[in-house]
Amino acid sequence: MNLIDFATSPFSVLPPLVALTLAIVTRRVLVSLGVGIILGALLLADYSVGGALSYIGEKVSNVFVEDGGLNTWNMSIVGFLLLLGMMTALLSLSGGTRAFAEWAQVRVKSKRGAKLLAAFLGVFIFVDDYFNSLAVGSISRPVTDRFNVSRSKLAYILDSTAAPMCVVMPASSWGAYIMTIISGILVSHGISDYSPLGAYLRLVPMNFYAIFALIMVFVVVWFQMDIGPMRKHEIAASMGKGSDADAQARDLNDELDIRESENGKVSDLIFPIVALVIATIGAMLWTGGQSLSEQGTAFNILGAFENTNVGTSLIYGGLVGLAVALFTVVKQGIAISEIGATLWVGAKSMFGAILILIFAWTIGAVIGDMKTGAYLSSLVQGNIDSQWLPVILFVLSGIMAFATGTSWGTFGIMLPIAGDMAGATDIALMLPMLSAVLAGSVFGDHCSPISDTTILSSTGARCNHIDHVSTQLPYSLAVAGVSAIGYVVLGMTASVFLSLAAATAVFIAVCFAFVTLSRAKMASLKTA
Repeated sequence: MNLIDFATSPFSVLPPLVALTLAIVTRRVLVSLGVGIILGALLLADYSVGGALSYIGEKVSNVFVEDGGLNTWNMSIVGFLLLLGMMTALLSLSGGTRAFAEWAQVRVKSKRGAKLLAAFLGVFIFVDDYFNSLAVGSISRPVTDRFNVSRSKLAYILDSTAAPMCVVMPASSWGAYIMTIISGILVSHGISDYSPLGAYLRLVPMNFYAIFALIMVFVVVWFQMDIGPMRKHEIAASMGKGSDADAQARDLNDELDIRESENGKVSDLIFPIVALVIATIGAMLWTGGQSLSEQGTAFNILGAFENTNVGTSLIYGGLVGLAVALFTVVKQGIAISEIGATLWVGAKSMFGAILILIFAWTIGAVIGDMKTGAYLSSLVQGNIDSQWLPVILFVLSGIMAFATGTSWGTFGIMLPIAGDMAGATDIALMLPMLSAVLAGSVFGDHCSPISDTTILSSTGARCNHIDHVSTQLPYSLAVAGVSAIGYVVLGMTASVFLSLAAATAVFIAVCFAFVTLSRAKMASLKTA
């Protein structure tokens, strides 16, 4: 069917804007995404109801089947979610989750320690953001629950250590993808001073949002800096009540009516998780090596990560982790019927997250056909002083990632545009402008309710999705403000040191203000 072209029309932002606004106001994610999908379909079909229904059917079908074959990327993510759900259920059945929580409760002495455990795990497991959010959530959740940490706080820790860590690590799925795009940009502009890896490493200290988002996590944990909606959730959790959404999450996970074995050991949780991590990394190297071999290129680790098949690797890793988890329950002599029932309960626990993802992928396709990204990127064209381009690109990339729900899609659109703008204005600003796009994309993705990374972080924490979005937003906006100051200074001085120093000074001031405000609010509540 012929679709209306919205590439130069402000109407292109209408479907994501309506979906995002409804999600925040109504807190009903599926209904909000559905309204956005229907609105976009009607606009694209020129208000033909029949055409809109046909279009929606095609886009939903493409989530599962594309170009005559299985949509391997989407289905691998769905498969990994199901495998992880089943594995998590088996960890409870084996008693490993309970044993680990009891072990950690002896060694982790405080609520702060429980949150630090989650934060450090989030930093060290940086292979892939999906894997990070789900795996770290599975490990940390029993411990944070024991110390009455709200699920919203855990979701914030997961989300703010996943993408920010992945985007600054070359040996990650994100690093490989970004280096592939950067390689093309360098070639097209005849830049041979550094390799794609060299350029990537130079971008890291200029990725202000990722740097300060990671630091903010540890500041929030150490100083118990609870601001905005997060304070309500933390107070409720500390009283052992939990918010309504937290209570629903705990009831869902409890742990899903699974009988926990009394014979479980810490190793029954550790071994499956370690096997999952090792198998996933091994599969990434193996699939990347296979691709290098087909290209006639000698194997190297960075090359393997650059050419890896992330979806397939996650499935292999999930299968190995599930197999080890199965072994831990079989060796205890648990009945096969009980194991089967537990596997079903674990898979079923992921159905809600999978449904949200299907809706998010569908509206993502609608937004792509509306050419929202093309319209937003056109806003930076024109006679703009080059010194303002880094901060403008940061803000625009943030808006685009927020509206489209994808940082990777924003990378693909905005990095080449940033490269072309640098080539046309000031080639010395090439790396600052590329770094601004990376930072802005992660920022927008963090704030977006339709982002799959945000969805999987709330899934990993078993937290109400909109609760996660609303509680994380004040921290994300604060870090974005700090980053914007950094990019203004970077554009004016082209000095990484001066811009990082300016951003650091503002960050310290913001944290001091937040800590003071948080303590004052807590003191007033105690007095009341």
